[in-house]
Amino acid sequence: MAGYGDLLKTPGVGRIMAAQLTARFPNGMTSLAILLHIEQVTDSYGAAGLVLAATSVGQAVAGPVTSRWMGIWGMRRVLTVTTIVCVLAIAAIALVPMVLAGYMAVGLIAGLATPPVQSAVRTIYPKMVTSRQLTPLFSLDASLQEIIWIFAPVVITLVATQAGTVPALLLIVVILAVGCAWFILSPEVGRVRIPRSRRPLGRVLLKPPVVLATIVGFLMIGACAAVEAGVVATFGHDGLEAGLVLAVFAVGSLAGGLAFGHIPIGPWAMARRLGILTLGLVLTIVSLNVWWLGGTLLIAGIGIAPAFAVLFAMTSVSVKFSETAEAYGWIGTGQLIGAAAGSAVAGFLIDGVGPQGAYIAAAAFSLVGLLVAIVFVRGFPDLRGRDASPIPDTEPVSTIT
Repeated sequence: MAGYGDLLKTPGVGRIMAAQLTARFPNGMTSLAILLHIEQVTDSYGAAGLVLAATSVGQAVAGPVTSRWMGIWGMRRVLTVTTIVCVLAIAAIALVPMVLAGYMAVGLIAGLATPPVQSAVRTIYPKMVTSRQLTPLFSLDASLQEIIWIFAPVVITLVATQAGTVPALLLIVVILAVGCAWFILSPEVGRVRIPRSRRPLGRVLLKPPVVLATIVGFLMIGACAAVEAGVVATFGHDGLEAGLVLAVFAVGSLAGGLAFGHIPIGPWAMARRLGILTLGLVLTIVSLNVWWLGGTLLIAGIGIAPAFAVLFAMTSVSVKFSETAEAYGWIGTGQLIGAAAGSAVAGFLIDGVGPQGAYIAAAAFSLVGLLVAIVFVRGFPDLRGRDASPIPDTEPVSTIT
């Protein structure tokens, strides 16, 4: 913990981390708020699911595109425009009565305009700290983002049930606007300029570490989404146990990230960390008792943030600085698709065999991720004693002869 204290004393690190967490806090609120609001307006969970699907498709498509735009037009300009459009779209969903197709269209726009804060901040990090501090910083970031998934759903559920879904959506608008403004106006965002990438969109996916990070991220988030569906199916939407068990899952991730963040990352680091996640998820299949699920998900959670730290570090070290934002955008898209796939597979299994089916799905997703990490271990870079910063961009310089 002393190492993290030193890290946070580095000028600007604490500020930029707090700003990006605030800007991303609505990520843990928007889907649930839209689902509750559209269901209330249309009296149909099916309609709410369609609007939510349109929003998710927009986010998945926009991730690598808006991230790449930051190298063309600058981070502040892209973040400002996307924030304004996203804020207006969410406000429209809250305040403007529409037919279902209208809600879907505006939801798609909100998804497409989701500010690429995550790609931006992980591009900025290597320019703020020393090479020795970069891997612990990625680990701390992966750990602290669990705050979003622990508290955001609780806050938005309380507001939606006590004050209504319109105030809940407007709360998201306020937090998104304030958080993004804080992040955009941070000096570090103005000081770091992403060079324009010379390669076509998607070319970064030819880098094996980026492909592996995208695939593993897809499988990990698929496992987590299946767990969430299983916990809700086990204890019900209104059960206090569901919220507590999911909170324990997130707390495990937070603890794991803080505990293992200082450990050097070798080629087998991902396999070891996914091994912890897989072990915990396999054990969940044994019993649906609340204490058993809490204990096994605590074990599983310990592997999540450390695994994400490996994803971020291996991506950073494997691409040119001009390609980092786009690479993180593709990884984010993979995670969004993984969330949808995990929820869908778990849903079918819950209907077929009961809540236990969701935990089987989660264990299967994680096991496949573990096998990928083992079989393709040579594709994971060895960062022990190595600078995890991106590859510098170089250009030919004309000379007079």
